[in-house]
Amino acid sequence: MKVLIINGSPHKAGNTSIALREMEDIFKQEGIETETIHIGNKDIRGCIACRSCIKNGKCVFDDEVNQAAGKFEECDGLVVASPVYYASANATLIAFLDRLFYSTPFDKTMKVGASVAAARRGGLSSTFDELNKYFTICGMPVASSQYWNSIHGREIGEAEQDEEGLQTMRVLARNMAFLMKSIKLGKEKFGLPEKEAWTPTHFIR
Repeated sequence: MKVLIINGSPHKAGNTSIALREMEDIFKQEGIETETIHIGNKDIRGCIACRSCIKNGKCVFDDEVNQAAGKFEECDGLVVASPVYYASANATLIAFLDRLFYSTPFDKTMKVGASVAAARRGGLSSTFDELNKYFTICGMPVASSQYWNSIHGREIGEAEQDEEGLQTMRVLARNMAFLMKSIKLGKEKFGLPEKEAWTPTHFIR
C-alpha cells in the first residue's frame, strides 16, 4: 500500500515537514510506502477554467500537477499538508489541488484522505476544514486523529516542541493505515459502493 504526501510549505525542512516526518515513521512501521512531493516553493498557477482537461485527460499546464496525477491514481491514501496564511492554506497548494482534483478523471472513491495544518497560533481549524473539502467532494473517506490535525510552531523547528501536535500526527497515521487496510479488505470482499449516474442541478432558470 502507498500514501502520497503533498507538502505545501515553501520551507522544505520547516514545521510542516516535522509533522509529516512523524507520520512517515508510523507508515513505515505499518508497512506502508510513502512518497512526498514538495510543491510549496514551486511556480504553480491556478486553474483558468479552460476545460481542456475534460477532453485531454490532463491539465493544459504541463507542470507538477500532471506529474503528480499518475501517483495520485495509484496511491491508496493522500496526505495534504500546509502552513497557515491568513487562516487559509498556502495559495500555491490550493492552486495545485484545484487543478489536480479537477483535471484527473479517475474514480477517487475510497482513497483515504488526511489534511495537516501548521501555524504559529490560529487559523488551523479553518485551514484543516478547507483542505478536507477536496476529499469529501469525491468520495474519499477522511482519516481523523485524537484532535484536529494541527501542529504549532513559528520559527523553523519549533514544532518539535509541540508534543501534543506530534502525538496527533502519530495517531492520525495509525488511524489512516488502519482505514486503508480495512478498505482494501472490504473491496476484496464486497467491492466498491454502487455508483449512481450523476444528476447535476444548476440553480438557474
